[in-house]
Amino acid sequence: MALQIPPNCDLTLGLTCIDKSVPGRTVWRARVDERFLNPAGVIQGGFLAAMLDSAMGASAVTMVADRRVTVANTEMKVSFLRAAKVNDILTCVATVLKPGRVISFLEAKITDSDERLIATASSTYLIRERPE
Repeated sequence: MALQIPPNCDLTLGLTCIDKSVPGRTVWRARVDERFLNPAGVIQGGFLAAMLDSAMGASAVTMVADRRVTVANTEMKVSFLRAAKVNDILTCVATVLKPGRVISFLEAKITDSDERLIATASSTYLIRERPE
């Protein structure tokens, strides 16, 4: 199976990386629609967690220079601070706090179009060499 760039999960969720110019930092954007509503009428937390995870995983990859690697989220803590609503344009900024050869520590924040904080996350990523 060929590697999809961007990955299929990001395409399915409508996530777009808009900046990866600084190693260890990526910026993502998504306009959320009714597909991601929970029964209470707000954007489901799993969608927000997936956005945080995609952003942090990409940021981890930007820190490895010329190494061919895969990264895997080994644990993640998410805090939901405010409800996101349909048609919000969400921005997620993910940053490597401590890079490592095998383990990296990251954080990410999602804000809405009014720059209100929606969710935050911290995570640890396992970094493995990808076979040629």
